[in-house]
Amino acid sequence: MAKEKHVWNYDNVGGSTRVKITTGADIAHLGELDPKKWTVLSCPSTGLEIDEKSLKYIDTDADGRIRVNDIVTTAQWMTAAIKNVDLLLKGDASIDIEQFNQEDGNGKRLYVSAKQILANLGKEGTVISLAETKDSTAIFAKTGFNGDGVITDFSTADLDEKAAIAAAVASFGGVVDRCGEKGVNAEMIEKFYQALADYSAWQAAAVEAPYGADTDKAIEAYNALDAKVKDYFMRTKLVSFSPESAAKLDVQAALIETISADNLTGKTDEIASYPIARITGKAELDVDASINPAWAAKFATLMAIVKPKSKAITEADWAAIGAAFAAYNAWKAAKKGAEVEALGLDTIKKLLADDKKQALLDLVAQDAALKDAADGIDMVDKFLHIYRDFYHLLRNFVTFQDFYSRDKKVKAVFQCGRLLIDQRECRMCMKVVDMGKHNTMAAASGMYLVYCDCVTPAKTGKQTIVAAVTVGEIGDLAVGKNAIFYDNDGVVWDAVITKIIDNPISVGQAFWSPYRRMSTTIENLINKSAADKDAAMMKDINAKINSAPTAAPAAADSKAPAQPFDIAKFAGIFAAFGMAIGMIGTALTALCQGIFALKWWQLIAAFVGILLVISGPAMVMAWMKLRRRNIAPLLNANGWAINAASKISIPFGETLTDVAKFPKLKIKDPYAKKGIPTWKKWVISLSALVVVAAGLWLGNLLNWAGAPSPLPVFNKVEVVEAAEPTEAEVVVADSVAVSPSL
Repeated sequence: MAKEKHVWNYDNVGGSTRVKITTGADIAHLGELDPKKWTVLSCPSTGLEIDEKSLKYIDTDADGRIRVNDIVTTAQWMTAAIKNVDLLLKGDASIDIEQFNQEDGNGKRLYVSAKQILANLGKEGTVISLAETKDSTAIFAKTGFNGDGVITDFSTADLDEKAAIAAAVASFGGVVDRCGEKGVNAEMIEKFYQALADYSAWQAAAVEAPYGADTDKAIEAYNALDAKVKDYFMRTKLVSFSPESAAKLDVQAALIETISADNLTGKTDEIASYPIARITGKAELDVDASINPAWAAKFATLMAIVKPKSKAITEADWAAIGAAFAAYNAWKAAKKGAEVEALGLDTIKKLLADDKKQALLDLVAQDAALKDAADGIDMVDKFLHIYRDFYHLLRNFVTFQDFYSRDKKVKAVFQCGRLLIDQRECRMCMKVVDMGKHNTMAAASGMYLVYCDCVTPAKTGKQTIVAAVTVGEIGDLAVGKNAIFYDNDGVVWDAVITKIIDNPISVGQAFWSPYRRMSTTIENLINKSAADKDAAMMKDINAKINSAPTAAPAAADSKAPAQPFDIAKFAGIFAAFGMAIGMIGTALTALCQGIFALKWWQLIAAFVGILLVISGPAMVMAWMKLRRRNIAPLLNANGWAINAASKISIPFGETLTDVAKFPKLKIKDPYAKKGIPTWKKWVISLSALVVVAAGLWLGNLLNWAGAPSPLPVFNKVEVVEAAEPTEAEVVVADSVAVSPSL
């Protein structure tokens, strides 16, 4: 890799440092930029939101992929062909031909060709646009010479030359000229005049037809009958050799019986396989004898033309008829120049006499001499396509400037439209080229992805897209949900979700995800339990119904004795039930006492702590995943070779999805259920608070606040047993008892 001489500017885009392409000089020096610094190393030349004709021109090796070397080659070709390379940044579809660099070989050809296009179209001025180069037929319309080596009626004013061109086109089909008309090239002219000469020579060597105008008809009938007649004579020879075999060699009645019940018009092939005439043993064919119906018409046609002298044709006579055709058949077989036969012999002779062959070849050579100039016209179309779209591609190849643009109207070449679903608009939509690769790689993007099949009456077939949801909650997003997709051309597609890849949408959405999963789990457990119980009940009912016929007689004969009421058994059950309730009550009381023993700020801290314990891990994991969201896996699945990380940060992700926002208005719902009057709500609320406070007070749960319960159960006097006095205490007491004062 050559050392970079050009001074590059850099920017931090999508979590990576990237080169900024901001000047024409940057484009001119792309060959010096280290490929390791490119965001993309290759991408498909189809399926992007750029004119595929432009991509085809940029794909210099025509392998269906655009690589770094294709970009560099195209950049060098474009920047050398124009004077002001900064014009490439404008993305215009037109250019002033004076901007072509005529000191460069390609620039000179572009200038000359562009000028010729304007002249052919009758345009004034020096500005040429894509609209004027797209229709090559219009450019070359009614032009006599356009460099493709094909001449048409417009290529000459000579009437004989025009007639020769028209005759050649009529005989050989012609070649479509760039002007849209049919004409002839050098190869076709050579073939045409050779065919004229061959056909004329063949007609000059014509052999007299033995039967005049009916000769061809007679030959056709003779050739059709030849094998059957020869078969007839062979059968007669066998009868002469073995008379007893005559019946077997003749038409067998048994064969006719097998088809006699059918419609015989459909049995022509079987009838044709029978001998042409009855086998009598005579070595001749009676002209007036009955002929096999399948061959009778052709035999009658031949006899009517040949008119044999004898009523009986021998094998030698039949061979003589064929010999009469030999010379004529040989001449017919030697026929050449059949392509021009439809012109008629007189026209052919005139064309040969005029002999415009060399004149036509000179016209073709004159046209072919303009090949470079005419091919340059195609080069102008190539230049204008690349001139308009090249910088657009660079912003999505060398960098991802379009994808990370702050302007929502600017889209990357892989963003195919917008999906409207669940009160949000997803702008990060991409066509799915290979669903198998997406199944393997898409989850690594870390994004919440929605795959949709889209159809529209405006176009045939369907397309599959993937949309990234980067804002809001999951909401009603589910497989089977319908939506609307607008492609970049404004065509409306009906979309339906076929697959969802579940990744965090936002930290807020992750906060509720544990509760949503618990709710889903509980709901599934309830549904499963209900289903199991329903299945068990139905199984029991079906078993009883099926066993009813056999169980009924037994029940009629004798009934099972009723079990006596066991009071001890039920007493144990009631005791256990009471104990369970007591334990639950004690636990709840202890919990409430513990809660109310806390200060108000401790209650808030405890509540927040519980929420963090439940939702915290999910939020942390979501935050980490959201920071790692990357568009590269999706592009890799579509055949791109991404060379740099292309992350979707949380702030950037918020720009890729728009959620519906309504103004804050006080709007009364006319169908809303009429509620309780405000004064009643206050009375109910205050009453509820009084009841709760009274309950807490009576339950001695407000004792911590200096409000003990008035109930005796919570105010029992504690009796303290006095300890027995010690010997010292007794002595003191006795001394007090005998005091003189007393």
